Parts: sequence; C-alpha cells; structure tokens
Amino acid sequence: MSQRVLVTGAGGFIGSHLVEELVRQGYRVRALVRYVSSGSLGKLEELPAELLSEVEVVRGDIRDAECVRRAVRQCTAVLHLAAAISIPYSYVHPREVLETNVVGTLNVLLAALEEQPERVVVTSTSEVFGTAQRIPMDEQHPLKPQSPYAATKVAADALALSFWASYGVPVVVLRPFNTYGPRQSPRAIVPTIILQALQRNEIRLGNRHTRRDLLYVADTVAGFLACLHAPLERILGRSFNLGTGQEVSVEELCAEILRLMGRQGIPVRSEARRQRPETSEVERLCADATAARTVLGWAPRWTLQQGLQQTIAYFAQRLQSFRPEDYLI
Repeated sequence: MSQRVLVTGAGGFIGSHLVEELVRQGYRVRALVRYVSSGSLGKLEELPAELLSEVEVVRGDIRDAECVRRAVRQCTAVLHLAAAISIPYSYVHPREVLETNVVGTLNVLLAALEEQPERVVVTSTSEVFGTAQRIPMDEQHPLKPQSPYAATKVAADALALSFWASYGVPVVVLRPFNTYGPRQSPRAIVPTIILQALQRNEIRLGNRHTRRDLLYVADTVAGFLACLHAPLERILGRSFNLGTGQEVSVEELCAEILRLMGRQGIPVRSEARRQRPETSEVERLCADATAARTVLGWAPRWTLQQGLQQTIAYFAQRLQSFRPEDYLI
C-alpha cells in the first residue's frame, strides 16, 4: 500500500496494537511517540523486531504544535490516540490532562488543516457519557462527564467536529468503550484482577457493582481500520461507538477471570481507596454500536472469554515484570 498513516500515542496500549496491525497489512506507518530521556518506545518495544524496523518513529510531544505538524506532513491519514488517560491522575493534575488531551488534539487539527490528509480519526471514550441514562447508549446519548479526564475528552471531540463544520477538516470521532487486552496498564481493572490472582491469595477491588461494556483490543483496532477503509462521504463529521452491547459488572468480571484461572476459591474484598469520588463514579456503560455496524461494516469478533484468555496468558508470561505496587492502587 502507498498510504502513509500517522499514529499518535503509538507507544501506548491500543496504539502499539494498531501500529502492529497496520504494518502487517502493508501500510507505511509513522509513529509519534512521546519523548522520554531513556529513549523508550513504550509498548512498541514489544513488537517483533522485523515489524518495528518497518515503522518510522518520531519522538516528540503532542503538545508541541510544530512537532505535530511535522509528523502529519505527507500522511494520507492520521489516527490520533495520544492522550492522558488516567482518570485518577486527572483529579490531581487536571491542567496537564487538559493540555495533553485538548491542546494536543487542537495541534493535530491545525496540522491537518495545513497538511490536508484525507482523513483524521480522533479517539474518544465512553466516559464522555457518564453513567448511562438509557441502555444501550448510542451516539446521541447525552454527554455528562463525571471526571476532569472525561471533560477533556468531551472538549476534544467537540473541537474535532467543529473543525469539520468550520474548515472541512476530514474528521471522524471513534469512541471505543472499555478496551482491554495484552499490553494494558496493570492498573486497569482486567489486568489488576489477573495479576492479583497470579500473585496473591485474595483480590482487592473498589466498587464491584459498576458495569462496563468490555471490548477486546483486537476489535478496537479493527474499528480504526474500518475508519481507514470506509468511504469518506459516509463517515466524515460523525461519531461512532465501538462496543459489544453486553455489560458485565466488576464482580461478574472478577468471577469469570478467577474461573478461567482455576482460582474460584480465593476471597474478593472491597477497598474504598480504589473507588472514585462518589459523584464521579460512572455506574454503567453499554454501547449501541449500530452505526459502526451499518456504516463502517464493523462488528466485534472476540467473546469476553476469548479475550480474557489471551490477556491472562500475556500477564502470566510476564509475571516477573510486575510488582504489587504496580497494580494495588
């Protein structure tokens, strides 16, 4: 393929999987990775060497407008995933999260306005909706951000769509629900349950009654690829939810993970220190992905059990890399 695709946030959990699949499918990939003094490429370092050698790596910062413009230059498509994604961190450092998520997105949009790629896919989150007011949740569900992080993503989405309306920047907003899988942060709910089950004789969790629509990372990646393939006239200026349409509580999720691991007998305890502030807790999320199915031709292929089995295997193989302080937060 002759298309050069820029992936921002390429060193992250989803970004690294996306880069890997794009290379496998023959795209020329430019990966914007946040510069750190150690020179780390983040999760991209887990790619097979023969695939990583095909990637054009650009080190920089999404908050640096000139860096972003150089990264966008001569790219056919931009897949914008770079973000500060930790909800707890956003309570403590809201300004930094805003600068990364909103100003960073503005930089991508301004670069696209100048460099004119064919399409720009901006990554959203189901957190923009807050607790479900109706189930399932389609793209018209009211927005009610319940954390500083969610508020920054509402702003970034609105900014992106405004650039389509105002300047004709070819924007699509893609909104995966709760993605999980290999390479995810150990502090996310699925990895923390797995790692505790591997290393401890009890599981410590926060609110066990919240319900989520869990999407395996390979299905999330397929959603981005669908946005690359879909006819522009059908997708520009629109938002698309990605989800299974099935919800599971943290308690049910934990029980299924322990069953798959053969550890059903260990106790599960709630600890308030893992919970969000009371009014910030999102109780329920469940996607209506009808638009993605009908317009993008996308549908999830992985069952929860299949995705969990892959994720358990990944963390079990790398168990020595994780310490309790990595996931007991």
